Amino acid sequence: MASTTDRISTFAASAGASLKSIVKILLTRRRGPGITAQQRLKPLIILGNGPSLRQTIDNHTPALLSHPTMAVNFAANTPEFFTLKPEFYVLADPHFTNTSDPNVASLISAINRADWSLTLLLPYGMNLPGLSNPRVTVMRFPAVGVEGARSLRSFAIRRRLGMPRPRNVMVCAIMCGIWLGFTDIFITGADHSWTRTLSVDSSNRVVTIQPHYYKESESEEERVASVYTDIRLHQILESFSIAFRAYHDIADFTSRNGINVYNASPGSFIDAFPRRQLPES
Repeated sequence: MASTTDRISTFAASAGASLKSIVKILLTRRRGPGITAQQRLKPLIILGNGPSLRQTIDNHTPALLSHPTMAVNFAANTPEFFTLKPEFYVLADPHFTNTSDPNVASLISAINRADWSLTLLLPYGMNLPGLSNPRVTVMRFPAVGVEGARSLRSFAIRRRLGMPRPRNVMVCAIMCGIWLGFTDIFITGADHSWTRTLSVDSSNRVVTIQPHYYKESESEEERVASVYTDIRLHQILESFSIAFRAYHDIADFTSRNGINVYNASPGSFIDAFPRRQLPES
């Protein structure tokens, strides 16, 4: 049983987080997107870039082709982008505005070659340089992390003003799916098994490998390694904790609002959503 001191500390932390979140919401006050009723008839399938997506694509291509899908991050740099033709695409990392990175330039070029209607979801204030495809519709969402009191978190999500802390693009993708009006959402390629490839070398450098279903380019591997050069183990573990906690915050909201988020990623470490196979039709 928690002591009085523990309860006071927890309350103070929650109150502080709530106040900080309210300030962020007031400073932003921008809402997420909406969707037509026709598109709500089928579940949304979110395509994460984890290794298990290869298994999902190999075994469930008909399901992926017959449902609305949402891609994320560097998915456009793969052949599957042009075969699966996702209807939605979410980018959240500011790095995707850096066209000096050849991988980003390739991503924008691929999106410009999409020959189907594609809704590109970006945080407010983020623009893709060189985006010129008339088939691409840009919609905005508030990448505002909201913590603290449950009532505040629920209010922010319902009003499309904020979301659980978006430490991972999958958090943004699920929230965009909810705001777009989907009441059934399946996540795939969301392995999140980062602790399996986390280590510390003999020079006390933290080594974290985050594999994808496609082979990473050498330049992207070098970029990611450079990002983690001065990051300590406790900071990485804290980041993991924030991401996994965000999924539980989402699950808390969806369970009380008639929305179903299912985890269809084989071997996923996400423990917030019930596991279910993809619908085939």
